[in-house]
Amino acid sequence: MLHRERHCPDKEGEILRCLVPKPVGYKKPFSWPRSRGEAWFSNVPFKTLTESKKQQNWVRLVGDRLVFPGGGTSFQKGVKGYVEILKKIVPLQSGAIRTVLDTGCGVASFGDALIDYNIITMSIAPRDIHEAQVQFALERGLPAMLGVLGTYRLPYPSRSFDMAHCSRCLIPWTEYDGLYLMEIDRLLRPGGYWVLSGPPINWKAKFTAPDGTTKDPKKELTRLEYLASRLCWRKIKAKGPIAVWQKPNNHIDCIQKKNDLKSPKFCVENDDHDDGWYRNMEACITPLPQVEHAEDVSGGVLENWPKRLSMIPPRIMLTHDIKPKDFLEDALMWKKRTSTYGHVLKSLSSGGYRNIMDMNAGLGGFAASLSKYPVWVMNVVPHDATNRTLGIIYERGLIGTYMNWCEPFSTYPRSYDLIHADNVFSLYMNKCDVINIFIEMYRILRPKGTIIIVDHVDIVVKVKSHTDQMRWHTKVSDTEDGPFGPRKLLFIDI
Repeated sequence: MLHRERHCPDKEGEILRCLVPKPVGYKKPFSWPRSRGEAWFSNVPFKTLTESKKQQNWVRLVGDRLVFPGGGTSFQKGVKGYVEILKKIVPLQSGAIRTVLDTGCGVASFGDALIDYNIITMSIAPRDIHEAQVQFALERGLPAMLGVLGTYRLPYPSRSFDMAHCSRCLIPWTEYDGLYLMEIDRLLRPGGYWVLSGPPINWKAKFTAPDGTTKDPKKELTRLEYLASRLCWRKIKAKGPIAVWQKPNNHIDCIQKKNDLKSPKFCVENDDHDDGWYRNMEACITPLPQVEHAEDVSGGVLENWPKRLSMIPPRIMLTHDIKPKDFLEDALMWKKRTSTYGHVLKSLSSGGYRNIMDMNAGLGGFAASLSKYPVWVMNVVPHDATNRTLGIIYERGLIGTYMNWCEPFSTYPRSYDLIHADNVFSLYMNKCDVINIFIEMYRILRPKGTIIIVDHVDIVVKVKSHTDQMRWHTKVSDTEDGPFGPRKLLFIDI
């Protein structure tokens, strides 16, 4: 899948410097929660999925609207029935599962169903023959981004997700020495769950291999179970088309098997296991933080949701630059700052925005302060930021990704209603042409969307000169520090 991974222009002349126009007939998307079930066809004018997946009810075209009935290749009784089976195996209702990764997500029907359990799902899929599936998901107001298991690690830190899910996602899990399953292992938290449905789990009902061929799926399932056991995973249960494995809470027992020549090796201990930006995957087990006792949870115990959001994340205890006091002060500051935003953006609390991107998320304080509103936030941590805090953000029960803002983001045009850029231009002013960043922001933002820029007053003045040239409507305002504070707010309406 190398050809479906990120490939950015490396020559100046190959970078497009133009504003992506909206399609003919574009309309304001339906507000949440109505958008969960329908969207304007003129906003995502692609028929491929409505035709190729017609019998599976991914999406239907009804007049001028796209309707999402909650079907899927493995959701024969609809995604609600699928989740009903799953919740009898894993504790979806307890708050222990908050962050989920859905590989090969389709139109994100699975992630949509989990919202009813206060679970947030990072849904990923490549740009392939099933045209615009991730764009469909974002148009519905569901978290999603382009992504594929190819040669690079996925752009998330280790121990990010409480659960990972694959519903006939056509990933060759047992090939390449189990490389892709080891990447899922890297991303799963201690005690996390991996859910697989479709081939080869249901080989008795449908004798088809995971990749759609007719190779023996019974043998494939045997290979898969063997590989999972070598990763020290425990198979919880198989029910119908679904099978669930659980990662151990620590690697004490797993290390004791280290001398088994048939077991995969552990990755180098001092490697940066959180690095997920253009970093090649390796066929090795990512070691969990060491513990003293077999019943201990590596890296610390996380509170159930929603307590997890406001509790000090265990990873802060492992960092040198961020202290618990900094975390508490950050949370207090963002409550004040968001209140300031609310005075300008009157519809923030009433559903005027749904998809929000925080371009430099820090500790996730902005997203946490919005938790009472009907929004979700893509927390982006620049890969070249001083503190790589994405692991802390995930421990709070939020989601996000790594990014270099000198490159395009892995999403479709018109994906977000609001873009928040705190100290972004200070970080990138001398690294690349900031006009390219503005062009990318315009591509990502929906028509009539809003940008909030927070930076030092000198940077804001420079940025405003560019936005004036682009004829965007701007308003400069004070931060919570008042008129004499060194930082200013720039509100932009496109």
